[in-house]
Amino acid sequence: MAVAMQRLVEQLAASFSKFTPMAALDVVLVAGFIYIFIINIRGRRAAQIVSGMLILLCAYLASVWFRMELLRTLLSTLAPYSAFAIIVMFQSEIRRVLARIGRARIFTFGGRLQRRETAEEILMALSFFSQQSMGALIVVERDTGLKTFVETGVNLDARLSRDLLLSIFYPGGALHDGAVIVQGERIAAAACFLPLSMNPARLGHLGTRHRAAIGITEETDSLALVVSEETGKISICAFGEIQHGVSIEYVEEQLTKHLSQPLAPPINENSSMEIRRS
Repeated sequence: MAVAMQRLVEQLAASFSKFTPMAALDVVLVAGFIYIFIINIRGRRAAQIVSGMLILLCAYLASVWFRMELLRTLLSTLAPYSAFAIIVMFQSEIRRVLARIGRARIFTFGGRLQRRETAEEILMALSFFSQQSMGALIVVERDTGLKTFVETGVNLDARLSRDLLLSIFYPGGALHDGAVIVQGERIAAAACFLPLSMNPARLGHLGTRHRAAIGITEETDSLALVVSEETGKISICAFGEIQHGVSIEYVEEQLTKHLSQPLAPPINENSSMEIRRS
């Protein structure tokens, strides 16, 4: 027993002697990437896909252990194609992870609302939309560029104003169906197409505007402001989460935070954010 304990201690000592500072950094970086990936897939369809892949892995290990040759051969034949399957199934999650890595301040190129007057123009327009129950969707760019989505709409490159927003979202107008994208102090484009959120928990009770607002904030760090044409209520979206029925004062608070300082995503992305009623 003493000899075995001595050998174990020697093996542990040899292992720790190889654990250099670079090895520790390596472990931390890998753990960080795994953590970001788990945070991004938690509560989404991708989590179920990961569970299915783990079940297949356990089935393969069991087939090797119990010498079930037919099952082992089938799973080992499918294994080389798993890399392509992972890229296809997790394309949105991969984009989201890379976008979050790119949000570091040294890589940011997004526009900012530099003047308070510009934010006030948005707030006045939202107040009018809410009172008149006019549907609207305004996306404010932050660090992650929205040029890809700007190109899907009608290029305007016009100074942002309340009157211009009212003209764009006037019912029956040519541009009112899509989203307005704000870059800096200007409206970059209108009638833009945005990616719809595919979160199954939200598909049953949200309309296209709200799903588009959630979808764009799932892929970027932008802020999306939505007014429902059915109820006139204002909703605000950030980091893939939505708050319904918020007040103008709360929108102003969140808009100021969004444009002036870094925002951290919710700790629990699988839960709904606090709902504040107007």
